[in-house]
Amino acid sequence: MAKFSYKARAPGGELTQGVLEAASAAAAAESIAAGGRIPLDIREAAGGGGGGLSLPRLSFGPKVRTVDLLLFSRQMNALMKAGVPIMRALAGLQESSTNPAMKQVLQEVRESLDSGRELSVSLARHPKAFSPFYLSMIRVGELTGLLEEIFQRLYHHLDFEQFMRQQVKSALRYPIFVVSAMAVAIVVINLFVIPAFAKVFKGFGAELPLMTRILIGFSDFMVNWWWLLAAGAVGAAFAFRSWVGTEAGGFKWDTWKLRIPIAGKIILKATLARFARSLALALRSGVPVVQALGVTAQTVENRFVAHCAERMREGVERGESLLRTASGTGVFTPVVLQMVAVGEESGALDDMLQDVAEMYQKEVEYELKTLSQQIEPILIVFLGVLVLILALGVFLPMWDLGKVAIK
Repeated sequence: MAKFSYKARAPGGELTQGVLEAASAAAAAESIAAGGRIPLDIREAAGGGGGGLSLPRLSFGPKVRTVDLLLFSRQMNALMKAGVPIMRALAGLQESSTNPAMKQVLQEVRESLDSGRELSVSLARHPKAFSPFYLSMIRVGELTGLLEEIFQRLYHHLDFEQFMRQQVKSALRYPIFVVSAMAVAIVVINLFVIPAFAKVFKGFGAELPLMTRILIGFSDFMVNWWWLLAAGAVGAAFAFRSWVGTEAGGFKWDTWKLRIPIAGKIILKATLARFARSLALALRSGVPVVQALGVTAQTVENRFVAHCAERMREGVERGESLLRTASGTGVFTPVVLQMVAVGEESGALDDMLQDVAEMYQKEVEYELKTLSQQIEPILIVFLGVLVLILALGVFLPMWDLGKVAIK
């Protein structure tokens, strides 16, 4: 038996953590889910194994993807609507699945159901495949008898999440490509172009302009110490990934991402759209607002917005209204806050949150359509400055040489 440290979400929405003994991580997840809690993170505790050296496990095999969960949710909804028993439905999905990882998960879920466990507990044994939000929705479906409808809602929710994730990637792809191209151009110029001009300039036998000396000095440094710069870049990349992997570093990075000029507001709107959609789905499915805020915080994939959701949950627990807690986070616009206020007063908060998600989605689509128009002036200015520096550094000595020749 090994020891596992875990984080879980209690039925009331509060975060719990501790250490338990289990034969495997799947067994630990099952034990947590059997107690009515939703497992969020399970890791083998230091020194909890057999006393030997514990090496990190690297997994390079196939994984359960979002598209696999989309197909699973859609097909389960169709099969249950047709009256197919759940065990037969899972067997059919296992045979038709093309992803070996999904096949293995469905096989283990069937074995768990065969031994008398509930579906939510069986799915909870695979925390890497099924998110806490997904497990919470399945649990609600079991308790209310609306499992068929829950699968349909989860399908639309996952489809929306995948769409917004692709939208964010599209927003960042263009500026990243342009900046990378500029960086490559600077490296090529300093390694090959400027050294060729430097040989000509040294033959002048005269003092070179300051800008030219700066360019030649920087080029000489890159030519002589390129290996040091490459090693520094690789080391910085690994250090950045390690820093982002920490709780404090990841929180700061997610906060900074939302402040990136132009792209930051697109990321924020896409994240808030996912948050509003997830919260609307949870409330519409009958999840209490406190627990809904807790599980929704795990779906936004941004630690700053997740922190805001946790603050909202704590405020609601203290008896404050959702409107007041939402306005205290400072991330929602006055229009959204007004829609939340109307939803609370009318008792149709889930419908209003759905409208908020659709509004943010339309804004993201519009921002993406005009992204190139917003970025082009900034890129033109940067390219102009780069060309000006190179022109002054390269052509000023030639200008001086021409004046000397004329005299």
